[in-house]
Parts: sequence; structure tokens; C-alpha cells
Amino acid sequence: MSLIRDAEIETTIGTYAAPLLEAAGLDDGTVRLHIVNDPGINAFIAGGPNLFLTSGMLATAEEPGEIIGVLAHEIGHIAGGHLARTRGAMEDASAEMILATILGAGAIIAGQGEVGSAIVVGGQTVAEQTFLRYSRAQEQAADQAAVRLLASTGQSASGLLHMFQRLEERERLSPMQGNAYLRSHPLTRERVRFIRDHLEEESGIADEAPEALRTAHDRMVAKLRGFLDPPERTLAAYADESTVARYARAIAHYRIPDLPRALAELDALLALHPEDPWFHELKGQVLFENGRVREAIAPYGRAVALRENAALLRLGLARAQIEAGDEALLADAIGHLETATRLERTEPGYWYHLGIARGRAGERAPSMLAFAESAYLRGDYDKALYHAGVAAEGLPHGSASWLRAEDIRNAAEVATGRAR
Repeated sequence: MSLIRDAEIETTIGTYAAPLLEAAGLDDGTVRLHIVNDPGINAFIAGGPNLFLTSGMLATAEEPGEIIGVLAHEIGHIAGGHLARTRGAMEDASAEMILATILGAGAIIAGQGEVGSAIVVGGQTVAEQTFLRYSRAQEQAADQAAVRLLASTGQSASGLLHMFQRLEERERLSPMQGNAYLRSHPLTRERVRFIRDHLEEESGIADEAPEALRTAHDRMVAKLRGFLDPPERTLAAYADESTVARYARAIAHYRIPDLPRALAELDALLALHPEDPWFHELKGQVLFENGRVREAIAPYGRAVALRENAALLRLGLARAQIEAGDEALLADAIGHLETATRLERTEPGYWYHLGIARGRAGERAPSMLAFAESAYLRGDYDKALYHAGVAAEGLPHGSASWLRAEDIRNAAEVATGRAR
């Protein structure tokens, strides 16, 4: 099990969540949304206000309202204080580290202690591991909060009911296999009846989401299926000439790989939608991963110009600039990666590539500091200790960078039990 990072899909989910968070009195940046690469249907909160949704839940949702309803329910748990927060170190950890901790705790609970201990890397700093087990009362309270949040944002709870009905149908057809969401969020007749009763009282609220949300939802599903399903299945399912179908086919051809057809589909999309950052991003990715690194810089650059605050787009552009082998591009790459680390401080990949860029630019100590940040966020405390020590030796004593290196070194010593 791993995490999926995709700027477009994260933007879509963020658009779903934004009005709900505002209605709940939570800042937009308070809850961090993550996508777990898992075909099961599940959603959960862990490691502080981190909300995880599985790719299976997103890819099988028939309408935006189903995901919006689940988000409202999970945000209801956060707003209601149902989440037993783990230690501060857990809240500041990367999403990958939090997910590893959850999986490790689950293995330990299941009686696989050695497996669990291996997964929970650096467990000394995240000792308060909680595998979420909500009580029926908390589930009902979250349902009540969900319908209030949906109503206050002018959205129907019908999507949440549809999701519950689909889950119950799956459970009925495959009772032996079970469903992760139903195990952690037990559905009772009372809960389903509550939502039905609420829907009967709804007035003046449209069941269907606005067209813009439906379009974003269809693109999200097509993108997930394009990247996760076998290409031949995607090509069979998306055979028309719609924008969504062309998008899915471009991804499928890229994965086969059939570069000419992938680029042909993308060029057709860009001819119709020249200001779409996600089509530019995909073209950059397709070119970069097929060895056409210099050609990838232009579409990645256009994507960044259209979405300046998308850290993942800056990472894609920076990687192309680094691998182009042109020293004149390194300063620009470093700038994009520094911006990315400011936008998403706990993403280890940004720090890792910043370390590469600074190293190739001859900035050894800053490079080691970036590698230390990346290693610490991944839970690799031995490497974090080494890199931070090398960085501290080369940085001006007392500078902000030197102090940061010392902070990482001290934290890594505590994590590895070497602190005095």
C-alpha cells in the first residue's frame, strides 16, 4: 500500500472539501488530504488531521456527491473531536510515514508483530499508534455533522446515502471478503434510516452537483482508471471522442508504451484546451519518462505558469531541468524546489531533489541539509543523522541553516536512542 500524488486529483478533492471545512470552522490548510493506492473502498483520519481516501473509493464513485458525503462525514469526526491525536511528531510527519505507522499498527493488532515492527519505522517517535475504531455513537454523531455541513453548503446528502447503499450491496454480494469501510465505519439500519429521513426533509437542494464538479469528477475517475487499470481495459472503456475519453486513452497509450499515440491524443486535447495545466503536465511527464527530457521542460513550464501554487508541477519542471544536463538551468530548478518545500514542507521528495540540484550546483553543505530533511521525513533517522552532521560542519556556525541541521541531528539522535 502506498500513496498517490497527483496535483489535478488533489485539486478536485480539495474543491470538494473546501466549503465543508469552512462550514465546520476549520482552516483550509488544517486538514491534509491524501490518496492511498488501494482498490478497497475506505476513508479514515490519522496522525492528526490527515484525511486518507483510497483510490478505490475515488475511482468507483458514480458522482461527486458520494465523495463529498464521505468527506463531510470524516470532517464531522474532526470537528467533533473524535480523533485521539497522536504525538506532535506524528502530526508533523510525512503522509508516507503516517501511513506506514497505521499499517504497522494494523499488523501488530492482527498478531503479526514482526511484520508490524518492520513497517513502523522509527516507532520510538510515534509511539502513540492508533488504529481507528469508532464507536457507534461517534459514527452517528459524524453522520449528523455531515448532513448539517452538507445542508449549510447547499448540498444534498443523497450522495452519502448512495455511497452507503453501494457499500451495503457489495457487502451483501461478497460477505466473506468484507469491506474496509464497513469494518471501520459499521453501517446500521438506524444510520441509513437517519439519512433517508433527512433527505425527505430536504427542500430546495438539488441532488446533482454543478456541471464543473461533475466534469472534474469524470476526469478524476478517468485518470485513476487510466493509470491503475490495465491499458486494454481503459481503451475499451473510453472509446468515444470526448475530452475525458481522450484523456484516459492518452494515459493508456503512454503506459503501453505507445508514445506517438499518447502524444497525438495530448496534442488534440491541448488544441482544444490550451490553458489546461493538467494536460500540459501530462505531456511533460510523457516526454520526460520517454527520455525526451529537454522537450519536457516547455510543457512543464507552461503547467507551472498556469498553476503557480501546485508544488508537484514545480517538482516535475525541476526534475526535467536537473536531468537536462545544463548547469544554467540548475538555479531555476533550485528555485522551483525551494518554493515546493515552502508549499509542502513535509513532502520528502521535494527535499531529496533539492539535495540533488544543490549538489550538482556545487553547494555541498546545503545539499546535505536538504538530504537530511528528506531522510528525517521518511523516518530514515540514521541517514538523517549523517547528512545533518555533514551539513552542520559546512554551514556558517549560528546561521539559520546551521541551526536547522542541529535540530535535525538532535531529533534523529532521540529517534535512534543516541541522545545523551
